[in-house]
Amino acid sequence: MSKYYNRELSWLRFNARVLQEASDKNVPLIERLRFLGIFSNNLDEFFKVRYATIQRIQRAGKNATKSLGGISAEDLLQEINKMVIVDQAHSFSVLAELEQELKKEKISLVDETEVLPDHEDFIRNYFNEKISPAIGTIMINDEVDFPHLRDGYGYLAVRMLMTDKSIRYALIEKPKYLNRFVVLPQIEGDERQFIILIDDLIRHRMHYIFNIFDYKEIEAHMIKVTLDAELDMELDLKKSLLEKIRRSVHDRKDGDPVRFVYDRHIHEDTLHLIMKKLQIDNHDSIIPGGRYHNRRDYLKFPSLGRTDLLYEKLPALPIKEVKIKGSLLERIARKDILQYTPYHTFANTIKFLREAALDPQVRTIKITIYRLAEVSQIAGSLINAVKNGKKVTVSIELQARFDEQANINYAELMQEEGVDMIFGVPGLKVHCKACCITREEDGKIVRYGFISTGNFNESTAGIYTDYTLFTANRKILKEVERVFEFFEVNYRQHRYKHLLVSPNYLRNGIERLVRREIAFAKAGKFAKMRMKVNSFSDFRMIDLFYEASNAGVQIELIVRGICCLVPGVKGMSENIKVISIIDRFLEHPRVYRFYNQGQNDLYISSADFMGRNLDSRVEIACPIYDEDIKAEIIATMDICWSDNVKAREICGDQLNNYVVNDEPPVRSQYATYEFYKNQITR
Repeated sequence: MSKYYNRELSWLRFNARVLQEASDKNVPLIERLRFLGIFSNNLDEFFKVRYATIQRIQRAGKNATKSLGGISAEDLLQEINKMVIVDQAHSFSVLAELEQELKKEKISLVDETEVLPDHEDFIRNYFNEKISPAIGTIMINDEVDFPHLRDGYGYLAVRMLMTDKSIRYALIEKPKYLNRFVVLPQIEGDERQFIILIDDLIRHRMHYIFNIFDYKEIEAHMIKVTLDAELDMELDLKKSLLEKIRRSVHDRKDGDPVRFVYDRHIHEDTLHLIMKKLQIDNHDSIIPGGRYHNRRDYLKFPSLGRTDLLYEKLPALPIKEVKIKGSLLERIARKDILQYTPYHTFANTIKFLREAALDPQVRTIKITIYRLAEVSQIAGSLINAVKNGKKVTVSIELQARFDEQANINYAELMQEEGVDMIFGVPGLKVHCKACCITREEDGKIVRYGFISTGNFNESTAGIYTDYTLFTANRKILKEVERVFEFFEVNYRQHRYKHLLVSPNYLRNGIERLVRREIAFAKAGKFAKMRMKVNSFSDFRMIDLFYEASNAGVQIELIVRGICCLVPGVKGMSENIKVISIIDRFLEHPRVYRFYNQGQNDLYISSADFMGRNLDSRVEIACPIYDEDIKAEIIATMDICWSDNVKAREICGDQLNNYVVNDEPPVRSQYATYEFYKNQITR
């Protein structure tokens, strides 16, 4: 068995766990459709980023076997395509099953051949008013340049057999901004609800689109391309980073195709023509698919008022002893606060910044931003603070993948309003999540702040699980200030006694703490670590964990996504156990727990155990000093580890088998919600 599991293949195994949720009959029906959408969306992003990277390595004539975990780039591309074809086939069977389940619930997805007479007028009007003005129709011939297909858009490839037996071809670009699912009016006296996809609505009206042609037969099949999403940064020193990234985001639209997906029933001549025009070759991923692509659109499958087919609502809870009214800063001054979204309301983060914006004694606000909500109260509060005379500094990461344009827009808005903007650090992404404010109290400057494992984003806070520590701890916040000083003066190195900060101190700090557990084990003492991360792919860190395992350290890992570490191998990793939890919320916190002979050194962090986090990003791991909060995090970690409903065991072959034991059923996300619900009722 290889020492490491390949990163890309491990990511595909993670996405297979997402597909398991779409297959799970215990998951509400409409939520299963949405998991299918997540699976598809994840796969699109995988090809834009990871597949494209491996493809570039292969085309450059490099094998990169060592960095790829013992497999050549050529073999890896082939292995990825095999796995994707299998997973795609499974996903189609899942979709077919879900459509049958919808019918049982009197919800019918109809195609162009199944439209009822009662719906003809609605469909004609909807097409004329909504779709016709938005679609693009391009004839394909040698006299017109083949259009540049846009990344992720769905296209209908049209083939017309003319009465004179000649063949004409065309492409129809579907409108992306319209909801793909059109809910048709209910028919009086009929309990059924009908939905038609825009794809089929267009097929239904093709006679209208092509009525100038004298054809005998017409057919339309779906195709889609995925483009390389790498940003190609200019070297022009005269241009600002903001200008360079804006240009790179624009140029991304002209990226090379890395995946071509087509309806397997498409006419062979049509397929060959399009592949020739797109210059698709054998190094690209060519995936035969079903009738419909862009199944990520199932993320927005309409609820239809069917709450019985959705997850039960879990309203975000208040934090115990933290009141909606009154000063949050005064409460933090007395004691640290832990916010664990989405179990707790994200409103505390917004309340903190709103209060800081209005408080006459607050002098400065400094914050890092990685991804903001589309409509952000965070940005609004920071702008409001400037208008109230505060000095506001924002470090915004312009290269947050797929959010570059949104961050550019917010950066320009805040800059116009007088916010001091810092656009990252040369050569490093700023991925840490931290805020520090200064407040004048009795003639002295006092700091308040928060450090989080996740983004300051109202939208994702309802879906991602993340810890946020609100604190007035002078030692911690003084070092957070040093991180902001590093943003402004990159050549000055700071020392940290409390925070573990990458790129210079995080890896070494973790290694030091692991080696302390190794020393305990070698001395015959109990030694243990339990950690929760999104991904674990750094080979150097994996080797250290193998060393710890061989020394007798008990290691328990909760890894949501990529895991290149191979657990449970005698003589290498026999003392390491790994699970992964996939459920209604996205598990997102990073927590490092070192038992330290019962002292329990505990850190929350924005950093996964990946080379980029440890060496090429600015990350923060923050120690938890408050004993009550430490106990709270440990308790919620214990709940996660005890999950035997949604936890999968990560073994050497990453088979995604569910954890099975004789313990009472524990679904950790629901158990965690009950944990916090019980806290506020006690």
